[in-house]
Amino acid sequence: MPPAAPPQPSHTRNPGLPLDPGWLRATRVNRPAAEQYCASLPGRRPVTGAHRAAWMLRTVGLIDLTTLAGDDTPGRVQRLCAKARQPMRADLLAALGVVGLTTAAVCVYHEMIAPALAALRGSGIPVAAVSTGFPAGLSPMATRLAEIEASVAAGAAEIDIVISRRHVLLGDWAALYDEVAAFRAACGPAHLKTILATGELGSLTNVARASLVCMMAGADFIKTSTGKEPVNATLPVGLTMVRAIRAYHAATGQRVGFKPAGGISTAKEALVWLTLIKEELGDRWLSPDLFRFGASSLLGDIERQIEQHVTGAHSAAWRHPMG
Repeated sequence: MPPAAPPQPSHTRNPGLPLDPGWLRATRVNRPAAEQYCASLPGRRPVTGAHRAAWMLRTVGLIDLTTLAGDDTPGRVQRLCAKARQPMRADLLAALGVVGLTTAAVCVYHEMIAPALAALRGSGIPVAAVSTGFPAGLSPMATRLAEIEASVAAGAAEIDIVISRRHVLLGDWAALYDEVAAFRAACGPAHLKTILATGELGSLTNVARASLVCMMAGADFIKTSTGKEPVNATLPVGLTMVRAIRAYHAATGQRVGFKPAGGISTAKEALVWLTLIKEELGDRWLSPDLFRFGASSLLGDIERQIEQHVTGAHSAAWRHPMG
């Protein structure tokens, strides 16, 4: 079986480019065509047996294991980090000949950065922090910038910010560009993941244009959702965003990452997302420096599926409390 989680290759960070209003005006998305294509995805690359197990293990290495609850405690974060360091039972990994499997990152609020860093010390797993008034993004701009700077100073290697949805709904692309560029500058060495909150943007055309603006402003990743909206990651939204990434790469040579988040809870769903990435962006994007899942319950289902693959028997749900 191939390695479950390849090492993260390095690539040049996205420097951005000046806002291009003409490119935005020319960008349109045909929703029925996008929905029709996405409906065909589950049957396009069926995988079974050992190949399916290998893809599920690859998925584990792409997960940002996340806790963003108001009642988070250091103890809860420490348990989450222990799961990130050893996301699956050792006997299952040994049966598959897999070593060194971890999740891609651990994502927490600012207050939980310190316990996460302590629990992950020596693992090589980065800490990501949500910022800028997550999830609504409506705090004063100075507060949002200070929040980013504080999280970077505290040791977060990745910052997940939320954009001001009103800029998209009003078509004020210059305001969105300036906002994301300011967030990018505040991040310094930390990678910037911009959350579009696509369920609140009104149309796929708005999603495409917002994706392009965020990349023009220097985003290292674009992310679908906070996980708090009524509608989170959907395949038509994902298709729209990865095609924007493909267009940006074709125009600039810069690779930007993609993170679907919210509502992806089963291995079956995750494999469809991997199919989308493989077909639209290619194998280079199937690596944690360019693709992440924002999910935690997904891990529990993958472990159940792997146990069934190894033992031939269904796993009891009570054995996987993270799921």
